[in-house]
Amino acid sequence: MTDRYRANFYVLLQFVLIALLFLAPRMDQPYGALSPVLSVIGLIFFVIGAALLLISFLRLGRSLTASPIPKNDGELVTTGLYARVRHPIYFALLVLSMGVVLDAGWWPQLIVVVMLYTLLRIKTEFEETLLSRKYRGYKAYAQKTPRFFPRLTR
Repeated sequence: MTDRYRANFYVLLQFVLIALLFLAPRMDQPYGALSPVLSVIGLIFFVIGAALLLISFLRLGRSLTASPIPKNDGELVTTGLYARVRHPIYFALLVLSMGVVLDAGWWPQLIVVVMLYTLLRIKTEFEETLLSRKYRGYKAYAQKTPRFFPRLTR
């Protein structure tokens, strides 16, 4: 399997899982009396995830691609959110996804989030191999910066 085929497969599967997450039905009162509270918490997670996603997209600039294969004209970004976590886009997707699950309360969506997390782990292992080949400082950056979830302290 070529790197390009593998990259395209991961991207396609990622978008299918995201679509499943958003297209799954929403329950009316998934958590009983706690539903309104968890719905608000879910909305907060969703907004935070969306904001982090936008900031991460903008920070990557010309290096932005859905593919795990780095762009030829890209550069390694290690500042801003990227100083706190190596893959803030994936972190943002997971935060946003948990917001959807909290709001919608449909258990199959939780399964989709677990599948998305698993795919993102596999995709980042492949991506980081390619980033290490392309950028001399990537291994040192990876050793000091968490993959998905930022540390609360430095």
